Amino acid sequence: MHDCLQHPVNQLLLKQDLTADLVCNCIGVIMDGACDPVDIAAFLTAMAAKGVVAAELVGAARAMRSRASRIVTQRSPLLDTCGTGGDRLHTFNISTATAIVAAACGVNVAKHGNRSVSSSSGSADVLESLGVNINLTADLAGRCLDEIGIAFCFAPVLHGAMKYAAPVRRQLGFPTIFNLLGPLTNPAGA
Repeated sequence: MHDCLQHPVNQLLLKQDLTADLVCNCIGVIMDGACDPVDIAAFLTAMAAKGVVAAELVGAARAMRSRASRIVTQRSPLLDTCGTGGDRLHTFNISTATAIVAAACGVNVAKHGNRSVSSSSGSADVLESLGVNINLTADLAGRCLDEIGIAFCFAPVLHGAMKYAAPVRRQLGFPTIFNLLGPLTNPAGA
């Protein structure tokens, strides 16, 4: 196991909370590609089993935000209707419908989202089925916001470092701390 994860995983297994700085470091090494999939799975599973506390969420969000592609826009304020996914109830994707309705009412919407990882349908799945180009770069998303007041912020494109954790999350099949990070890490700052 990666040196940076061994002690934190042991703490989590003992149901001990981690500091924001420690989680920031752990998520950082995961997002920097320094861990193998087994290490990532151990960390995410131990954290999910213990339960995430505020300080851990703060640290993880800090690591993720620092690695995100930034969307620059003249629009303000911005709304994000990003959900957490993984409800396990197989409900429909309300966050995407909410984003579209809000934008139609004149609200500036930077809709952050992903494909389904641990739920029935993610925002990307819904928008793609409607024919929307979901693979916008940060520059194109910023232009969409400026020109029409809404843009989809596709997490795999704008959080490129997630490529190391995404396959593990998919294989685990249950919600992890990354589900909670979506609403906290909007690349447009919404």
